Amino acid sequence: MGQMCVRDGRIRTVAPLNKAASGVNSDFKRSGWSLPRSLTWATLLLFSGCSAPPNNPYPPEDDTSNTLYSSFEERPKHLDPARAYSQNEYEIISQIVEPPLQYAYLKRPYELEPLALAKMPNVWFVGEDGSILSGDIGDKIIKETVYELEFRSDLRYPPHPAFALGPEGLPLYHALETEDLRGIKTPEDFGVLRVRHVEAADFAYQIKRLVHPRVHSPIGELMADVIVGLRELGERLRQESERTDNDQAWLDLRPYELPGVEVMGPSRLRIHVKGLYPQFRFWLAMPFFAPTPWEVDAFYSQAVLKAKNFTLDWFPVGSGPYRLLENNPNRRMVLSRNPEFHPAFYPSEGEPGDAERGLLEDQGKKLPLIDRIVFVLEKETIPYWSKFLQGYYDASGLASDNFDQAIEFSGVGNADLTPEMKARGIQLETTVNASILYLGFNMLDPVVGGLEEKKSALRRALSLAIDEEEFISIFMNGRGIPAQGLLPPGIFGHLEGPAGINPYLYEWQSGRAIRRPLSEARSLMIEAGYPNGIDPETQKPLVLFLDTTLQGAEDKPLLNWYRKQFQKLGIDLVLRTTDYNQFQQKMANGNAQLYRWGWNADYPDPENFLFLLYGENSKVVKGGENASNYQNPVFDRLFEQARNLPDGPERLELIQSLQALIRHDAPWVFGVHPKSFTLHHGWYRNLKPHLMANNHLKYLRIDAAERALFRRQWNAPILWPMVLLAAVLVLAGYFGFVAYRARREASGRC
Repeated sequence: MGQMCVRDGRIRTVAPLNKAASGVNSDFKRSGWSLPRSLTWATLLLFSGCSAPPNNPYPPEDDTSNTLYSSFEERPKHLDPARAYSQNEYEIISQIVEPPLQYAYLKRPYELEPLALAKMPNVWFVGEDGSILSGDIGDKIIKETVYELEFRSDLRYPPHPAFALGPEGLPLYHALETEDLRGIKTPEDFGVLRVRHVEAADFAYQIKRLVHPRVHSPIGELMADVIVGLRELGERLRQESERTDNDQAWLDLRPYELPGVEVMGPSRLRIHVKGLYPQFRFWLAMPFFAPTPWEVDAFYSQAVLKAKNFTLDWFPVGSGPYRLLENNPNRRMVLSRNPEFHPAFYPSEGEPGDAERGLLEDQGKKLPLIDRIVFVLEKETIPYWSKFLQGYYDASGLASDNFDQAIEFSGVGNADLTPEMKARGIQLETTVNASILYLGFNMLDPVVGGLEEKKSALRRALSLAIDEEEFISIFMNGRGIPAQGLLPPGIFGHLEGPAGINPYLYEWQSGRAIRRPLSEARSLMIEAGYPNGIDPETQKPLVLFLDTTLQGAEDKPLLNWYRKQFQKLGIDLVLRTTDYNQFQQKMANGNAQLYRWGWNADYPDPENFLFLLYGENSKVVKGGENASNYQNPVFDRLFEQARNLPDGPERLELIQSLQALIRHDAPWVFGVHPKSFTLHHGWYRNLKPHLMANNHLKYLRIDAAERALFRRQWNAPILWPMVLLAAVLVLAGYFGFVAYRARREASGRC
């Protein structure tokens, strides 16, 4: 039998050393001298033929498995669908639960389609007298909008102890004691697991949970103003919770009536929405409206389980393509294929060019296409980037540290991969995010606020002086486009070309938008009453205050850059740095003068951006998302007209009027729409950036055999230094031995 090579926990048989190598060693032994044992074993390992990359961070059996590898920097705080709202939470929970609707993966513009539903919702309107309105609604007053949902009949939850029943048909694990949990680390460890069908009542139960006082759903307050009777239910639940001695006890929501949500049968549900609110359809595509069965709520409400961190935030339950098999916040999170997932298939329709890009090769195939997704804890960008280049992560974003290694710009400013990346078969996907980064003015402030023309002139002067193109180049590596107003590309109402520019800041020349000269900003400063930036009351430079959470050493260049932008106009900028909690409090109290913030779209509708400047959403007055406290009666009136209209010429005209108003009033410095750059290896298929869909992992495919091949090529050990060292040692030993024998022979000894 040949020698044994042990690596990565596996044993492989390899051929013995060749005769030449054995012969050299034999000669030395016959001469009374032998190579050190360590050198012999080093030589054995060098030529042993082990093929697994020695730096592989994964178990050997995973080498060719159908697994996608990604990472997380910080464990998602909430995986309860009623609470999850951040991007890293959606990355996990959206693969597990299924709300009524989803976004078509390949179609653009974004289009809703059924997910848990058997068909799109049936929608009708109810008048003030309770009658159903038909035909052209026109100016008729709508009391309610009714959404009738018909769910698929083949939705099932995966095996779970919450559904297990005892001999008498009662829940088996709903009254657990501490001793019952010995050896239990995950829900899979319970002795009896049971599958259950999804019912319409589960969706109704989840809607009630949105106003449960112990759940603290981030959209509870919003939905209380949308769904009929939900606010009243929230108040009853609050009172009931206060009457309960044990605030940890389970509060069964089934007996509590909610007139705005009617269970019409096992698979039918009606939701009554106050007035006309067409954006409600977008909320139906979010995890907030995914089902939660009462059994799961009761199971996870047990004190003994909470003590072991067994909660919906830790082990969610859903009918989606995956289930959370492992949740180790200090190491990794693992999603595994849901064995009870209903039939679902890769789409056969997209947009022009998808077939040429290979995005329709898997049309009609059963989903999900990947068996397992592994998220590994990576807190630093450099190790993550190195592992991506070695093939141990399938895709990667880009940080400033590695941007120049991966991306180069053409003469016309287009981003492309460097030759090194292309040689590895790496591909680049770019898209402009449905988000905006901006600098806001507090419109309640006596210096920068107000709608007077002089105040608007001051804000427009500052908007013109802050060079967003320079900001994008220096601090974003070119990954962004200057915002011309509120709406990013891809949102209805955003216009390209000369019709879409901010005429106060840009002019259209030679087919592109050119920033107006700084001299115009200085003229606006005179109009505002601050010639050369001098405050006429103090005869000194005007002083403005920027509140920000930037305060680390790495933020100093950015803060200095902002100071220089204001100095162009002779203005002194004072930075007031603080932590995020204090910053939020200052914003809530209206104590900030200027501030930096941003917004990511919840859904692809202009209302989700325009409402950020709606007077009724003022942060100080109403506690809403209008952080600048902008209140213009004309804007508010036009917004109310446009918000509920269907996309079309009438709505587009109103949106352009709204854009014109805020460009003139300038409550924000409309900063940047960020661009996302995603790199992925050639074996990572079907990736198409989607700014709204979060349940995209089921569409992706991995060619595991191709990945394993490239991993071996890219991570093969570099042997020549060791071979050279071994050769030097052998030669040194040989010549040493020759010299030794020569001295012995010269002295007359044999």
